[in-house]
Formats: sequence, structure tokens, C-alpha cells
Amino acid sequence: MSLGSEFKEFAMRGSVIDLAVGVIIGAAFGKIVDSLVNDIIMPIVGILIGGYDFSKLSYKIGEAEIKYGNFIQITLDFLFIAFVLFMIIKAMNKMKRNQA
Repeated sequence: MSLGSEFKEFAMRGSVIDLAVGVIIGAAFGKIVDSLVNDIIMPIVGILIGGYDFSKLSYKIGEAEIKYGNFIQITLDFLFIAFVLFMIIKAMNKMKRNQA
């Protein structure tokens, strides 16, 4: 079997195509969750904490600037995204149980 025909056989397996579709849908879903967190949840959190933006916090040592606030902001974003995904998956699992 030639390398080309082996690759074609590998690429046309259902699992590879399913994986490709999953990656594409995952990327699109990631944008939806990103927008939910950045455009809806974070503004509400900003109101609750007085409009405070952590990303501006930094500490300067000589010429170097340590942007620890950006790290805090990205960590908070991650936690909110993880929580939203958890809630979505929990709701989907509940719907599956109700259908069965």
C-alpha cells in the first residue's frame, strides 16, 4: 500500500472526520462562550465591583513592567468561562436524562 493510499484511508475514517467537525464546532462554540463572558457577564461583574479593571494593575521594576493585573483578569475570565461551560453541560446532561 502506498503512502498516499494509506493517508487517504486514514483521513476518510469516520473518527477523523468526526474529530474535524468537533474541532470546528468547538471553535465556533468557544466564540459564543467568549462573547457571553466578555459582553454579558464581565460587564455585570464590573458593575458589582465598582467598574474595577484588573488588567491595568502593574508593577514597574526598572525598565521591566510586571502586569500582574492582566494575569488576574485572564484568570477570572477563565473561571467564568469554565463555570458557564459547566452550567451548559449540566443543563445538556439533564435534558438527556429527561429524554431517556
